[in-house]
Amino acid sequence: MTESDHPASEVIDAYRRRRDRMVPLLLGGIAVVLLAVGLFLVVLWLTGDNPPALPAVFSSRTPTPSTTPTPTETLTPSITPTVAPTETPTPAGPVTYIVEAGDTLSSIAEQFGVEVLLLMSVNGIVTADQIFIGQTLIIPPLGSELPTETPIPLTLVPGTRIQYVVKPGDNLQSIAARFNSTAEAIAALNTMKVTDVLFVGRVVIVPVGIATPTITPSPNPNTLTPTPLP
Repeated sequence: MTESDHPASEVIDAYRRRRDRMVPLLLGGIAVVLLAVGLFLVVLWLTGDNPPALPAVFSSRTPTPSTTPTPTETLTPSITPTVAPTETPTPAGPVTYIVEAGDTLSSIAEQFGVEVLLLMSVNGIVTADQIFIGQTLIIPPLGSELPTETPIPLTLVPGTRIQYVVKPGDNLQSIAARFNSTAEAIAALNTMKVTDVLFVGRVVIVPVGIATPTITPSPNPNTLTPTPLP
């Protein structure tokens, strides 16, 4: 081989070596450029107003919503209205009335819806005609009643004390005679005098069976009455 052939072969070898070195660099530069362009496009795609839909291969799988059971309708119990308690009317208090001309105890009692005996009891009236013009009477409230008289047993032990409600026309003597008692004993038990006037409706304590009943002999129809001589 001549000397001229040596430089030519060296030049070729040097070119081949440079080419071998340049190819990887060129490929690496192209890869870097493609990567930069790809990143730019990705950023532009993400920041856009209407980003395109991802391909099916990149899209995330949307979970299928599970079916929520519809609750069955619960019936609300109907509320029973509460009945308001009935108010009991409170009886009005006693009032007063001035007796006018033409009034009677019966007409006054009827006007106010009370009993005559109750009106007599409240006002201490002995007889129904014992009222006068200008007299002030106390009218008891509606619904007022006379004191309830205790039923008197048919057989009482002597000395038993009972309660008796005075009625029109009663006095201590008549009450004592009715229960085989004495006016003095009744007056003592009730802290009063024998001569006191009893008003209708007053409750008095009566000791029964303490007096010996007086037997009035009945005339004998067989007894002959002597005929006076002429």
